[in-house]
Amino acid sequence: MATLTHEEFSRHLNTKFRIRLSESEAIESELTDVSDLLLSARQERFSLLFRGPNDKMLSQGMHAFEHDQMGPFELFIVPIERADDGIYYQAVFNRLIKK
Repeated sequence: MATLTHEEFSRHLNTKFRIRLSESEAIESELTDVSDLLLSARQERFSLLFRGPNDKMLSQGMHAFEHDQMGPFELFIVPIERADDGIYYQAVFNRLIKK
């Protein structure tokens, strides 16, 4: 199981991820941005931006991702922009810090 931390995603900035559409079909996306990590006494927050192809727009929701080093994992993504170079999707992390 992948470790979905700010540190782990930062290591894989500008690398390719596959988003599964079905057992036999996937699209390639690139992790284009990892926001700064915001910490408070109780929570950590950061976001990710992925760029996918323009010919297939994914709906908002949970999607199965794969990465050569991180392995398989699921993320809730939201399409936020359609640009000439692709469709951008955002995943937001806002979680409590374990004490």
